[in-house]
Formats: sequence, C-alpha cells, structure tokens
Amino acid sequence: MIRYSLICENAHEFEGWFSEGADFDRQVASGFLTCPVCNSVSISKSLMAPSVSTARKKEEMQTVAMDTARREAFLKLKEAVAAIKANSEDVGTRFPEEARKIHYGEADARGIIGQATPDEAEALVEEGIEIAALPVLPEDVN
Repeated sequence: MIRYSLICENAHEFEGWFSEGADFDRQVASGFLTCPVCNSVSISKSLMAPSVSTARKKEEMQTVAMDTARREAFLKLKEAVAAIKANSEDVGTRFPEEARKIHYGEADARGIIGQATPDEAEALVEEGIEIAALPVLPEDVN
C-alpha cells in the first residue's frame, strides 16, 4: 500500500491509501476520488516525506537493541571478572612460575591471577596447564 498526502482545490488536506501509484491516477481521472470535507474532485498530491523502511533505519533500531544487550553482557562480564579477582591471589609477573608449581603439586592449589607474555601463556597451555585470559575492561559503560 502507498500512502499519499493529498490536497483539494480548496486547500483541504487529507491522506489516501492506494494499492499502487497508478491507482491514484485512475481514481482522480474517473472522479471517484473526492475531498472528504468539500466533495471536490480536483485532487492532487501534496509534498510529503516518504515513510520508507530502509536498511539504515533497521540498523539504527538494531543498534539500540544491541547497545542494550551489549551493555547488559558487559556488566555481567565485569561482575564475573570482579568475582574472579576477589577470589584469587594476584601473583603478578610470577604467574607462569606459580601456575606450574600448582599444576605439578609443588604449591597448594588456589586461584591465581597475574601476567604472562603470549609465549609464556602458549608454553603453559602446551604443558597442559589450564589458563584463561581475563579481559581488561573500562571502568564505565556508556
């Protein structure tokens, strides 16, 4: 369906819905289309902004929804990282050494966090030591 803003010769504005553009032309030519206020048959289209559902509009609507979903996911991730940090010992740059000690039973099992270079992390994984990287998150989410 196509919606047109219409105006009669007496400046009465109204709208009409048509199955196609040619349908408007046929109704005007046959005198079937009349002004609902004054019954004039002299009708023309007036200027209007088209109401088209574009990919951009859909994307904008999805962005709003995704922003909300992203924000919620971010907040959950932030809570999870905070819980891990609160229940772990920060061993700093000694992380690879401490992880190996725990893995091989040379130190008590406990949760640890710290830093490792990419090469050190790869070596730990190759040894069968389970590790996971914690994301560095910004303080605030907009």
